[in-house]
Amino acid sequence: MDPTELSLRYGGKLLLRHEILIDDPLFEDLLNMNCLTSRSSIRSKWSHYQCERCGNQKQSLFGQLPCHHCGTSHVYCRKCIEMGRVMACSLLYEWTGPEYIWPSHKNPCTWTGELTISQQKAADRIVRTVVNREEELLTWAVCGAGKTEMLFPGIAKALELGHRVCIATPRTDVVRELLPRLRGAFSDIYIQGLYGGSLEKDGTAQLIIATTHQLLRFKHAFDVIIIDEVDAFPYTHDASLPFAATRAKKEGSTTLYLTATPRRDQQLQMARKKLPHVFVPRRFHGHPLPVPIFRMCYSLKKDLQKCVPPNAFFKWFTDRKYQSRQLLIFVPTIKLAESITHKLSVELPGYKIMAVHASDYEREEKVQQFREKQFQILVTTTILERGVTFPSVDVAILDAGHKVFDESALVQIAGRAGRSPDDPTGEVVFFHDGRTEAMVRAVRAIIKMNKRGGFH
Repeated sequence: MDPTELSLRYGGKLLLRHEILIDDPLFEDLLNMNCLTSRSSIRSKWSHYQCERCGNQKQSLFGQLPCHHCGTSHVYCRKCIEMGRVMACSLLYEWTGPEYIWPSHKNPCTWTGELTISQQKAADRIVRTVVNREEELLTWAVCGAGKTEMLFPGIAKALELGHRVCIATPRTDVVRELLPRLRGAFSDIYIQGLYGGSLEKDGTAQLIIATTHQLLRFKHAFDVIIIDEVDAFPYTHDASLPFAATRAKKEGSTTLYLTATPRRDQQLQMARKKLPHVFVPRRFHGHPLPVPIFRMCYSLKKDLQKCVPPNAFFKWFTDRKYQSRQLLIFVPTIKLAESITHKLSVELPGYKIMAVHASDYEREEKVQQFREKQFQILVTTTILERGVTFPSVDVAILDAGHKVFDESALVQIAGRAGRSPDDPTGEVVFFHDGRTEAMVRAVRAIIKMNKRGGFH
């Protein structure tokens, strides 16, 4: 195999032996020439273990299994087992041979749209950050501001400079959403989408869109890493994901963070001028964010236990101003999503209703069908709280006071409405049996963003 092809295929990676698809004689030659370097996959010190792939040091997330090679029992990491089992007897390999030189692309962006003044200001700041190889920049843009389009000039500049770029997002659905948009905007650039179940797996493109979990297989690979929805679960709750993102960067690289709902610690860093940022307070179509309304439901818990929406929901549904809009209904659990969909189909026989959630193997097809208006009502969990766009929807949250709906989630869910210039408004309703602090803060945050955007 050609050395250049090897450096392209394995450079910037941290892989197990079975992930390196070359025969044993060539593999041994590469080790002898120091083109591949090995390390223990699990480090042990005084019976304390650390996984060298995901950084896990939580001892309860290590287990023991008999090895089918030697028959001896070995420690393995349960934290990153979905990426392939890492055992103490296995090694991780990284490419230490000649570095692959990525090409420079002249005028790689083929997108013909125009940015608004606010978008252009943010895009220019992103370009400066890439050109100057600044360490980090956070783009704080309201839901529907057009964050993806703001990235295009920065990505184009990086490709012109011969840099390698990764857009990492916590959720598979967002990768699927972004991939066709990026391929349309950079039609002459080979772009790969990496996520669990994706057909593309080798990670050899100069521009990659991946779930943050996929970064566990990379090391010193990217000149520019873009962390989309940096505040989203699971990125904020899983220490291995920021660990992987940091390791995947080259020395002297740039990290761009994107969010519509920065966490309080990030807002504090920005206020103290410790985190460079640019703020975009308006949606790209120039209309304000829809402000949610509250609907009290005294029998909410009893109704939901019967898997029936409260009467207040049916009254609102009947009285909606724009009956032609599709409807997104958010519920707190998968079980409720499935059961309430069946009940709704009985109560609303004139409507085609589907449910979608994280465990649904058909969710990609269902989301696309909903986008194409093949059915009217989609019941979902927080899996669709962010990163997906539907042109004309109203939004209802049943049991908005549930603990899964924190302030960030509620703001993001509200941001699903009114995203199209053809229908820039949309109703958002929180059905609840008692206002929570998260609900109140979410509405205050939306009103505050509208004021900062010049709406009163």
